[in-house]
Amino acid sequence: MKRALLLPVFAWLCAVSLSGQQVTSTIHGTVTDSQASAVGDAQVVVTNTDTNIEHLTRTKPDGSYEVTQLPVGPYKIAVQKEGFERYLQAGIVLQLNINPTVNVTLQIGSVTQTVEVQADAAMVETQNTGVGQVIQPEAVVDLPLNNRQASQLIGLSGAALANTAGGVSNTLDYPTAVSYSVAGSAANETNYNLDGSPNMDYRTNIGAPMPFPDALQEFKVEMNSLPANVGSRPGGAVGAITKSGTNSLHGDAFEFLRNGIMDAAGYQFGNTAGVVAKGVQDTLKRNQFGGVLGGPIKKNKVFFFFGGQGTTERSFTTSTRTGLPTPAEMQGNFTAYLAPPCQTSQKFLNNTVPSPVSGQPAQQLTTAPNSNIILPQ
Repeated sequence: MKRALLLPVFAWLCAVSLSGQQVTSTIHGTVTDSQASAVGDAQVVVTNTDTNIEHLTRTKPDGSYEVTQLPVGPYKIAVQKEGFERYLQAGIVLQLNINPTVNVTLQIGSVTQTVEVQADAAMVETQNTGVGQVIQPEAVVDLPLNNRQASQLIGLSGAALANTAGGVSNTLDYPTAVSYSVAGSAANETNYNLDGSPNMDYRTNIGAPMPFPDALQEFKVEMNSLPANVGSRPGGAVGAITKSGTNSLHGDAFEFLRNGIMDAAGYQFGNTAGVVAKGVQDTLKRNQFGGVLGGPIKKNKVFFFFGGQGTTERSFTTSTRTGLPTPAEMQGNFTAYLAPPCQTSQKFLNNTVPSPVSGQPAQQLTTAPNSNIILPQ
């Protein structure tokens, strides 16, 4: 029984730890000496500073190197060869679909000496032709999003426009699904990916719901001259990466509340005194709560990350009263219904609407302006 219970839990933890590792990038460049001559057979070690996982390679005779299958995150690179000082550079941050070039210049000296570069490397994409914008993790969490829907971040891209009426927006399978037009394309010509896998509602060909912001590492919108790996739709590409565990235990808990009592009072137009009136109170009450937790199962080897969010929402509609007119009211006599200061919208004697002149069309019921009273005309 214990094995039966632990096996799916272990499989789930492995799946969670690997979910943020499916999107990979590449670091490449050239190693030269101070005379700009190629340095071949130099050892290149690229290390993820969050997990301390190392990736090793050696330079080719022309001094070039390439390290592939690197999960998105922060890195440092170390290069060394006998007869040269050891080179170390930190501050290399790999982002979604960014494959930077990091060139290294070795100085003649002892391997025991180290040249350390403190400045962050400029992450310039030189492999892909697509144009895009990465939304950083801090912005993903801190930006105000209605109902905490991360897909609204697509609108931060300069050429993205939400489809809010007609077309596929009226046939969504999920209430939180998104329909965006990117770079002037149709709303269902955008490709959506989550952790490197398609995240699509294939019935409508638009994006399926995204995880909540605290579980997302990065968010990116790409457009124009897209590479083949982002999908088959020509309009644009939206990619997201979930967070993963690191060597340090980290997490957070949150509670977001929306309540009408916190709303600002509405302005009463037509009030000559300029007084701010309460108006109709927003009855929507929404609580969104949860948390995330990530850390190591075995340091430098296996990691886990878990996140969950719950939402409770309630609202009340404004009640209205309706009633059938009495026979007297059907004849225009509202004496029994109205009493001062309540009056019909038009000043009729004794609250009685005069009968039509003989020969005029039969009476028809209508609603008096600015009132809920049905008057014959």
